[in-house]
Amino acid sequence: MKYKVKDINLAAQGRNKIAMAEREMPVLKILADEFKKTQPFAGLTIAACLHVTKETAVLVKALAAGGAKMTVCGSNPLSTQDDVAAALAADGINVFAWRGVNNEKYYWCLNQVLDLNPEFTIDDGADLISLIHGKRKSLLKIVKAGQEETTTGVIRLKAMAKAGKLKYPVVAVNDTPTKHMFDNYYGTGQSTMDGLLRATNILLSGKVVVVAGYGYCGKGIGLRAKGLGARVIVTEVDPLPALQAAMDGFEVMPMPRAAKLGDIFLTATGDKDVLTKEHFKLMKDGAILGNSGHFNVEINVKQMEHEARSIKQVRDNLMEYTMKDGRHIYLIAEGRLMNLAAAEGHPSAVMDMSFADQALTCEWLTKNYQNLGKQVYDVPSEIDERVSRLKLMSMGVKIDILTPAQQKYLASWQEGT
Repeated sequence: MKYKVKDINLAAQGRNKIAMAEREMPVLKILADEFKKTQPFAGLTIAACLHVTKETAVLVKALAAGGAKMTVCGSNPLSTQDDVAAALAADGINVFAWRGVNNEKYYWCLNQVLDLNPEFTIDDGADLISLIHGKRKSLLKIVKAGQEETTTGVIRLKAMAKAGKLKYPVVAVNDTPTKHMFDNYYGTGQSTMDGLLRATNILLSGKVVVVAGYGYCGKGIGLRAKGLGARVIVTEVDPLPALQAAMDGFEVMPMPRAAKLGDIFLTATGDKDVLTKEHFKLMKDGAILGNSGHFNVEINVKQMEHEARSIKQVRDNLMEYTMKDGRHIYLIAEGRLMNLAAAEGHPSAVMDMSFADQALTCEWLTKNYQNLGKQVYDVPSEIDERVSRLKLMSMGVKIDILTPAQQKYLASWQEGT
C-alpha cells in the first residue's frame, strides 16, 4: 500500500465523517454488502480521480469490499478533505491527495495512481483518461474501460471520440438521469449556496445574482438563489435553456448587460472565458464572483489580476481585487469549484445515487467491456431504474404497479379512442 496525504494522524476524524456519510447513503450501503458477497472486482485495480470527500470514501470502500485494489487521487487541488484522505490511507487504500496541491504535485498524484496499472478508471473531469491518452500511452494495453462523472469531462471525451482519439470505452455516468437530475440540480444548487455563504457571509435577500449557464447545475443554482430571496438573471448561449429560464420567471440577457447589474456572479457552463476583462470593467464595486464549473477556466483570473492594482485575501477562500479605478471585486476559491473548495460538496444523500450509479456501472463494465467499442456510452437504463427503486425504498416511498391490462395497453398499437 502506498499513500501521500497531508497528515495521517487525521484519520480518526476522517473516519467519523465517513461513518456519518454512510448513514446518509443507504443505496451504496446495500451495494457494498452485495459486492462483499459476490466479489465482482476481485483481482482488479481500479483508479479513481475524484474529489476526495467523505462521500467519495463511501464509494471507494464499496468497491474495495467487492475485491478491488483501489488507487485514488484528487480531481481538484482544493477539494480534498485531508482527514478523509488520511482515513482512507489508514484503512489500506492507495491514496494520493491533499488540499492545496500545486499543479506539479497534482499531476504527480495522478501519475502515482496510474503507476499501479489499473484495469478500470473512474474520472471526474477526464484528467486520468487524458493523461493515459497523452503521456502514459503504454497503459492503453492494460486499461479496459472507464467512466466519467461530470459534464465537463463528458464534453472532453465526446470530442475525443468524435475525433477518433478515444482508445477505450467510457461510460458517461454524468448523463444518466439519477445523476444529473438530482446531483447536478439539487446537489449543485445547495452546495454552491453553501460555498457562497461560507466564503462571504453576505445576505442574499435582495441581491442580484447572475447565473451563467442554465443546464442542470445552473437551474439548481438559480432555484436556490431565488429561494433565498435573490433576484436572478440568467445568461445563456443556447436558445432552448434560455427559453426555459425565461419561462421559469428569470430575466435572461447577454453577459455584458448583466455585468452592470449583478451583485454576485456564479458560473456553471463547462466552458472557458465566461467572465473576462470586458465584464470586469463593467461590474459594480463589491461584486462577488464564483465558479461551480469543474475547471477554473470560466472566470479569466489572469485577466482580472492584470486589471487589478492590488490583491489580498480578506477571508478564507475569498480574495479581494482592487481594480485600477478603485472598485473592489471579490473572487471565491481562486475561481475553482466553489462548492467543494469553499464548502464540502454535495450532501451525502444526493451523492448516494450518483455513486451508486458509479458502483453498478463499474460492475457492468467488468462483464461487458469486451463487447464495447472505443466510444462514450450511456449508463444502461436498468442501472438507473434499480438505483431509483433502491432510493425510494430507503426513503420509505412506495409507488403503483402496472396491471397486466395496463402493460398490454402500453405495449400495443391496436387500441385507440
